[in-house]
Amino acid sequence: MKLLLPARATNLALLAALAVVFATGAGAVASGTAAGRWVVIGHGAAGLLVVLLVPAKLRVVRAGLRAARRTRWLSLALAAFVVAVLLLGFGYSTGFLRTVGGLDALWLHIALALALVPVLLWHLVARFVRPRRADLSRRTALRTGLLVGGAAGLYAATAGAVEATGAPGARRRFTGSYERGSFRPAEMPNTIWLNDTAPPVDPGTWRLTVTVTGVAYPLTDLSGRSVTRRALLDCTSGWYAEQDWQGVPLRDLMGRVGDARSVVVRSRTGYAVRFPVDDLDTLFVAVGVGGRPLSRGHGFPARLVAPGRRGFWWVKWVETVELSEAPWWWQSPFPLT
Repeated sequence: MKLLLPARATNLALLAALAVVFATGAGAVASGTAAGRWVVIGHGAAGLLVVLLVPAKLRVVRAGLRAARRTRWLSLALAAFVVAVLLLGFGYSTGFLRTVGGLDALWLHIALALALVPVLLWHLVARFVRPRRADLSRRTALRTGLLVGGAAGLYAATAGAVEATGAPGARRRFTGSYERGSFRPAEMPNTIWLNDTAPPVDPGTWRLTVTVTGVAYPLTDLSGRSVTRRALLDCTSGWYAEQDWQGVPLRDLMGRVGDARSVVVRSRTGYAVRFPVDDLDTLFVAVGVGGRPLSRGHGFPARLVAPGRRGFWWVKWVETVELSEAPWWWQSPFPLT
């Protein structure tokens, strides 16, 4: 049986594959626990499905180029974007392409994928394909199923080859991150979400204000009652580091939570993240790491430690903690500032 799909089915299958790639890509960035491993696997398999659809899509492209449309260059630009995103993703996942021109390959992969979106939306409007009942024929469904199975098998084979050969990608965490600076805080990268910047802080006047109790804790108070907890920070920039953090469990600083459904941790910069109130048992306000005070780039004088969550949840330069009756999900999936 030929695996090449008809032109209409190819376009629809490719659209569905790209939709899954984008959805699982967003999930992969957000996932910080082992339960999210399947999202990352799904992202990789969906990307390989796009690759397997390329031969059929090339037939469609050749037919389109013969039509000599004025906008064919935008269509070719879209194809170039897709190829670049796939190559960056494959190179990063195997570990053979960690940086490009001094830039992190993972962030280039994400940036190009986001840049692809408006071009893809234009292409969908300009080359709109209306689904028909005939598109769901038994033969087309069987071919599509074989392609999906082939993508899953190819993903498993690639992952197995990376492990068997000891390629750099074999050392990745399930999120795709590579280890950097574990138990060596000075070697742990300084990464700031979007356009946030490290603010100047006077440790003598700084206070951590817990609004529910009205208490403002000075740095000396938190340092004097600190304990050590080991936690792994997995950054969306593609690295992770395990450290021994010194600080105070957030639960110890809070009074009764009452009817609150979430806890909001706010930075001096205005950056804020909302957590489920049940997370109070795991959240930790760190004032040191590895037995030394935090560096400015890592949140001095205090940052949040949120085990099991990706780096953008680990609020730096924490200044205020407050309870809220709003649910924790009452926020953007990813902070916008």
